Amino acid sequence: MFSSLDMFRMSHAMARHAGLRQAVIAENIANADTPGYRTRDIASFAESYRTAGSGLRTTRPGHGGGQASGFDLQIRDATEGEDNPNGNSVSLESEMMKGVQVQQQHDRALAVYRSGLSILRASLGRR
Repeated sequence: MFSSLDMFRMSHAMARHAGLRQAVIAENIANADTPGYRTRDIASFAESYRTAGSGLRTTRPGHGGGQASGFDLQIRDATEGEDNPNGNSVSLESEMMKGVQVQQQHDRALAVYRSGLSILRASLGRR
């Protein structure tokens, strides 16, 4: 009956992506005054999750191809913004806006997970 619970895998992947992106943003903010520091970011969740299905290895024939544990999030230099006189490319305003977006993404992932749990509990006859 519950052979494929991709909703839980997807919400886990979204929360994991938000957590890593929040860590990268925090690192950018911490290095706002470091000379020569380049702003870093990771690919959007949609891009990361879409590419995950192609290169995953499965250990059993019944395993699906979209598992959250298999997709790799690459940290890369962001190309946006201009450099400060000391060669630093961090914009605190832009990083704070990214932080708000990441919080919304994490909240969305938790809402999807809670919704899935509610559906699962209702199907089992528990509230």
